[in-house]
Amino acid sequence: MRVLFASTQGAGHFGPLIPFIDAAVRGGHETLVVGPPTLKARGYEFKPGASPPDELLGPLWGRMSSLPPGQGDLVVVGQIFAALNVDAMLPTLEQTIEEWKPDLVLREAAEYASAIAADRQAVPHVRISAGVALVEEASIAIAAPALEERQPGIARRIADSPYLSYFPAEVDPSPFPLTRYRHPATEATPVPLPEWRPGDERPLVYVSFGSVAATFPPAAQVYGAALAAAAELPVRVLLTLGGNEVELGDIPSNVHVESWVSEPDVLAGASAAVGHGGTGTTLSALAAGCPLVVVPLFGDQPSNAVRVAVSGAGVASSLDQIGQRIRLVLEEERYRETARAMGDEMRSFPPVDDFFAG
Repeated sequence: MRVLFASTQGAGHFGPLIPFIDAAVRGGHETLVVGPPTLKARGYEFKPGASPPDELLGPLWGRMSSLPPGQGDLVVVGQIFAALNVDAMLPTLEQTIEEWKPDLVLREAAEYASAIAADRQAVPHVRISAGVALVEEASIAIAAPALEERQPGIARRIADSPYLSYFPAEVDPSPFPLTRYRHPATEATPVPLPEWRPGDERPLVYVSFGSVAATFPPAAQVYGAALAAAAELPVRVLLTLGGNEVELGDIPSNVHVESWVSEPDVLAGASAAVGHGGTGTTLSALAAGCPLVVVPLFGDQPSNAVRVAVSGAGVASSLDQIGQRIRLVLEEERYRETARAMGDEMRSFPPVDDFFAG
């Protein structure tokens, strides 16, 4: 079988596809990743498409910091994902599907051009979640006007397409049918950490705000807030920068900084995780049974923060509450117990290999 995988740029979007790409390869299937030229395809067979013109995309991103709450999704989903990204990628995806003739298209949920291209050529398309299902429902509604201009009826067919998720049900109640699969992070084991202070056995707090926050000046202030909070706590902190260059200023003595780490390996030995509510860190923490402090910054992150808090696997936090919230999840065992139950539930899901075995 030939399987085409489609993604927008960004680790948080491409990451959910990776377990399925690996499973397809293990199953002996041919795979091809198609995405914008900026996508880091990690060595997989890759065909780049195009990105929206800077003169159209730049002003939209430039407005984000001045928009009132709730308006950012209308721009990002309704104008960028559903219109500009689709117009840029659609020619490549249509040509690739016509020439390569995949049997199936697996797309991350924010990548809409592949759904249109597959629909036009009667190729089945399946969604892989890059967030919770309630956000997916809202995103389709926001994207629908632009999508319908390009392919009448496609919004309903996307909503009716199979939907795959790694999230446990308490965090991810779904308004439509979905199938949950076991995330590989559930199989991670603790790895030795850098010995920046040998013999320090204080609780480990892992801090990461993903690969995008550092590139947005309004969001980058979260690093300073996290460092200030860490300096006041009797913990060890491992802060990662998502592969970015970030000006941190004075770093507290109990903080060690890395550009990038394997989150599942580190979280397996952490006592708490602080993040922005991105899918990758949230899933890895839940899989490890590690309680979360979620400091949402933009996009679907506020919704993810709410779902984590409602489930009891962690808490939501503002910038000025980070230290207080870390103390809370460390001191109250109920958060760890709930997070561990989430990890157990995630381990009970079928492996992603089962998707290709059926």
